[in-house]
Amino acid sequence: MTKSIFDLHSPHPEPSTLVAFAENHLDRQSEHRADDCLEAAFRKVGAHAFAFSAGKLVVKHDEKIIDPLFAPYELAGLEPDLDEAILLGFLPNGEPRLAVPIGLTEEALPEPFKLADGRTLYRQQMLTDELLGQFAQASSLMTWNATNRFCGKCGSAMEGKAGGYRRVCTACGHMIFPRTDPVVIMLTIDLERDLCLLGRSPHFPEGMYSCLAGFVEPGETMENAVRRETLEESGIRVGRVRYHASQPWPMPHTLMTGCYAEAKSRDIHRDDQELEDCRWFTREETAAMLARNTGVSLTGGELGTPPKGAIAHQLMRDWLDWPK
Repeated sequence: MTKSIFDLHSPHPEPSTLVAFAENHLDRQSEHRADDCLEAAFRKVGAHAFAFSAGKLVVKHDEKIIDPLFAPYELAGLEPDLDEAILLGFLPNGEPRLAVPIGLTEEALPEPFKLADGRTLYRQQMLTDELLGQFAQASSLMTWNATNRFCGKCGSAMEGKAGGYRRVCTACGHMIFPRTDPVVIMLTIDLERDLCLLGRSPHFPEGMYSCLAGFVEPGETMENAVRRETLEESGIRVGRVRYHASQPWPMPHTLMTGCYAEAKSRDIHRDDQELEDCRWFTREETAAMLARNTGVSLTGGELGTPPKGAIAHQLMRDWLDWPK
């Protein structure tokens, strides 16, 4: 059988589908929205919205059910700010999916409502994969709209348009669009010794090690960002770089680009301001860490990795599973 450019020798056909926040099949229609798209969406039968308070998702939480969706009438008692609502898109059956900030704080929320941030939602598997992906879109757009209330050119107030998919200055007409910040996250491999490079930041839970990562800088390719960040943080020089998977990361509006990097040196010289520790790990050590799979503080000197759903976890898992 003749192979094509799309035939990849890897553990999974598309590893990006195995990470948290990645499944979202809403029809966004972001380029084809009428001025009254929000109003029309709220009026449509079957419309449901995510509600956000101080950047966290409101969920109906009792012993058996966790429900993050609100019909328009259910929002009335939560002090919704409909002027800052966002139209996320439409389900295949045409039902709108929206996001709405509310005025009630966590302390004022009545039972059975609870607040949850993105990390809690995916670590505790509180939502289905599809809802988690929709949450990522909603959370990112909520943050972007909330932090761009004033024009960067003249300082005047900006207002949301196209259901939250652009903002326009009320004075000079300057227009901006939602942003996504690119980040590279890489598992650097010493091919000769069959080791991988992992580090831990001071803010990590006790015992957790992960892949190195950093923001892509202006005028920089993804591959060169991998090389630069690895060298800056660990002192390890990188040769070949191979893209593997990506992950939306709504904290606040980032796209994680996962890569494998070929180590061209061995001696680690870590940046003490960025990393608390950095070391090489064997396959056996990495497998044992993945098996713990907690993402929370460990005791007794045990080491672990970010939990399943994090792209760092998937990079390590697929390195172990890669066909020989």
